[in-house]
Amino acid sequence: EEEPGPGDREGAAPAPKKRRLAAGERYVPPPRKRSSGVSFGAAHFAETSYYFEGGLRKVRPYYFDFCTYCKGRWVGRSLLHVFSTEFRAQPLAYYRAAARAGRLRLNEEPVSDLDVVLKNNDFLRNTVHRHEPPVTAQPIQILAEDDEVVVVDKPSSLPVHPCGRFRHNTVIFILGKEHDLKELHTIHRLDRMTSGVLMFAKTAEVSKRIDEQVRERQLEKEYVCRVVGEFPEHEVVCEEPILVVSYKVGVCRVDPKGKVCKTVFQRLSYNGKSSVVKCLPRTGRTHQIRVHLQYLGHPIVNDPIYNMEAWGPHRGKGGQIDKTDEELLKALVEEHRSKQSLDILGISEEDLNSNAENKDCGDSSDCAKSAQADPENESSCPAKDTQDPQRDTKDPESNDIAACPLNSDPNLETLEENKELGSCENQDGQTGEKGSEEKDPLCVECKMTRRDPSPKELVMYLHALRYKGAEFEYCSKMPEWAMEDWEE
Repeated sequence: EEEPGPGDREGAAPAPKKRRLAAGERYVPPPRKRSSGVSFGAAHFAETSYYFEGGLRKVRPYYFDFCTYCKGRWVGRSLLHVFSTEFRAQPLAYYRAAARAGRLRLNEEPVSDLDVVLKNNDFLRNTVHRHEPPVTAQPIQILAEDDEVVVVDKPSSLPVHPCGRFRHNTVIFILGKEHDLKELHTIHRLDRMTSGVLMFAKTAEVSKRIDEQVRERQLEKEYVCRVVGEFPEHEVVCEEPILVVSYKVGVCRVDPKGKVCKTVFQRLSYNGKSSVVKCLPRTGRTHQIRVHLQYLGHPIVNDPIYNMEAWGPHRGKGGQIDKTDEELLKALVEEHRSKQSLDILGISEEDLNSNAENKDCGDSSDCAKSAQADPENESSCPAKDTQDPQRDTKDPESNDIAACPLNSDPNLETLEENKELGSCENQDGQTGEKGSEEKDPLCVECKMTRRDPSPKELVMYLHALRYKGAEFEYCSKMPEWAMEDWEE
């Protein structure tokens, strides 16, 4: 969740004396020490503003710098080669135009030649025009706040912190911008589509103290969901191991090779079509509750991953899938593509095109390492979690899965060769129409029109109801859809 900006890399040790360069040799400054304690500051929050339309919270498009140090495997390769093999969301024509417009910088100098050969410690800055997917306009309700913690009721569709294509449309940014709650430390996470009790620490010490409770399994969590069909009346315990199929798309399944897990389920009500079920996760694997319910043949009614036709006629019941992982992912993506709902998955066409051979970066230690090395590159995998041996004890519905392209701007058909950097003025004010921002000449998103999701599509019937530790307990209200007599 830490993401120092360009100005946050001060406090470095004195630079070592430069060695004498050979004729024509390019100088690379030593890496600057980053302040790991710095979170989001005023400059980050001021990048753009929100507006509300049709029950959705939208972000005005804005310019953003993706920053990264040169990866080990890039050393000795040209910038052109790296763009053509690793960042294929854009054709090379885009990068040439971006260089002409002054949007690519190497060690803070404009890149004039994409044939430049990369060296160790090269620092690359890529300015892109960002469009974020909309989220629900439902406000974040603050359940409790004191000197140590802030506890909120997170609406469905909001990621907790920046990842993939989301930055301002995240809980961390909204709390910082609209509630002046800054420098928050995430203690646990909820999947983007899961709503409910979410806790933040105000200091590193409090975060550490609660983290120890997490490690010692002293935390109890209670979720409520609405599932397909008549769930058994007796208590059901599911202990099927869970494996991550794709970190990029965010899909898991039951598999003997997966990680050990356990969820206890208890039916609360049945309305003739669907059941409301209480879920008590005893471990904290990614998507644990959702995967276990699918396995039991009672997926969450409107789960955009685990209740889809792509899983086959049984929808994954009993682990029956009859598809390879690749076929399954392809079918899921196609199903969402046909419904124009890729945004619901939190991915875009460009994410699917990016990265060489469309590789998943899930268990790629390289992606994880790069995220640790580059706190500014916020679309790297959240390595802090994927590499934390304790991570899986935390959150059964945390979405530690994210897309990993460095630059997820769309494909370009044509480029206006000599246009300068277009401006996209931020309009002040938090409500009202989109305003009259200028279109960016290099940005295809500016030329595209995407279908907005309906507010209903942005709700999944899974809610974190209660979060209890050694010396605290926080509850939220039962959601409307969990009432006994509720009907779709």
